[in-house]
Amino acid sequence: MSQPGMLAALREIIRRDLLLALRRRSDVLTTVMFFILVASLFPLGVGPEPAVLRTIAPGVLWVAALLSCLLSLSRLFTADYVDGVLEQMLLIPQPLSVLVIGKVTAHWLISGLPVVLLSPLLGLQFGLSGEVLGILTLSLLLGTPTLSFIGAIGAALTLGVRGSSVLIALLVLPLFIPVLIFGAGAVTSSASGIGAGAHLSLLGAGLLLAVVLSPWATATSLRIALE
Repeated sequence: MSQPGMLAALREIIRRDLLLALRRRSDVLTTVMFFILVASLFPLGVGPEPAVLRTIAPGVLWVAALLSCLLSLSRLFTADYVDGVLEQMLLIPQPLSVLVIGKVTAHWLISGLPVVLLSPLLGLQFGLSGEVLGILTLSLLLGTPTLSFIGAIGAALTLGVRGSSVLIALLVLPLFIPVLIFGAGAVTSSASGIGAGAHLSLLGAGLLLAVVLSPWATATSLRIALE
């Protein structure tokens, strides 16, 4: 299979999904607004004490990012499954795993990238310093694509199943926990002056592992679901 052909198919899948997302802006805004609301309500509920806010900030922002990703996973393959597009993808002479990478990349651009870009602004509510905000952004930049790749496996396994949103959460949340721990740990370590290098390295390793394994596992799950 030619590499130019695979790259062209990858670009086309990303472009197509981004165009469809622009036509369904409410779905995109729901995910972004959920992240903003969850992260913004905690300072109001906990109180204005700066020390308390700085302590809870890493966990709150990372949990909000995780839940916003989880909220959008059920839509990753559903529309294409209902329209019959997924069945057509099986007939394309490109590996299904390449098309999965395209769909997951588009999903992250739609739901993950806005979270990464908004996190420094929301982090200001918790009194985080500039260096800590940078680590927060970097940890989310490494961690949120991993969440999308892992979540794609759960979305494929529950494709066409009633109540798939709940099943996806049950399947992928245990796999999300390490990403949450290392992501929040990176921010906490930076705020404590310890250094976030180890946590960021683990997040990077997790991302590489997800990029290698998740497309294959997701493609296999999709084939099973479509049989």
